[in-house]
Amino acid sequence: MVSYKHLGDNLPNSPEVGLYRSSRYFYSSSLLHSHNMTPSPSGCLMCGSDLEYLADPEEMECSYCQQKSLSGTRCVKGHYICDRCHRMDTEDLIEVICLRSTENNPFIIAERIFSSQKVKVHGPEHHFLVPAVMIAALYNHTQETGKKERGIKIARHRAGMVKGGFCGLLGDCGAAVGAGIFISIVTGATPLSREEWRMANLMTARALEQIALHGGPRCCKRNTFLALQEAIRFLVKEMGIRLPEPGGIYCRFSDQNTECLKERCPFFREPPFEDISGKR
Repeated sequence: MVSYKHLGDNLPNSPEVGLYRSSRYFYSSSLLHSHNMTPSPSGCLMCGSDLEYLADPEEMECSYCQQKSLSGTRCVKGHYICDRCHRMDTEDLIEVICLRSTENNPFIIAERIFSSQKVKVHGPEHHFLVPAVMIAALYNHTQETGKKERGIKIARHRAGMVKGGFCGLLGDCGAAVGAGIFISIVTGATPLSREEWRMANLMTARALEQIALHGGPRCCKRNTFLALQEAIRFLVKEMGIRLPEPGGIYCRFSDQNTECLKERCPFFREPPFEDISGKR
């Protein structure tokens, strides 16, 4: 087992850092849940519900960044998304939520991200989501939040090298690579490292094995859940760090995935199901 005491102290001093402008967003620590994730061209970005327009503007708190501003528009369920957050792309959203999260449970951070309709059922954004969520949860847990922003920005750059379709075309799922990116960053691994190199590759291998054993067709949500599970277990076995993990992880995207494995997926539940927060 490798001591964590100095891991992450030597984050790569590379041009990867600073490629993305620092975000000034804040986000609500409450976990939002949406069971209707089909994108709506005119409805709420959080839940798809209709919008309501007020005669007099009110001060509202953005459901993404927690900044307050006057607005005359919100959804009928009370969600308000500020104009700046409306303009964010998916990877910006992942970065913002992970940077501002104080959670040490990776699945709660991931669920927060999945609550946005900007995140599709499948797509290469999951390759960034896995390391970003794990870096945020780890450094929140160890109270080393000063390392979080730099680590997440490096992860964003590296994950950008992992293109969509890697899983079937190159035999290497991007969620598993994302788990390896996470360990590489927090250990400071390079191609010339010894123990850190071993750990980064071992992390990818363990996540990839679990993903492969469940078979295809691909599902970015299933593979993300499996990669996060393996990353949490890896931290315990190899680094002596225990992050919280929900007892039950239930996917709510099966009706949007035409290739869903249904009963052959460990995360499949027929609705109504109980989500990871324990709420109906």
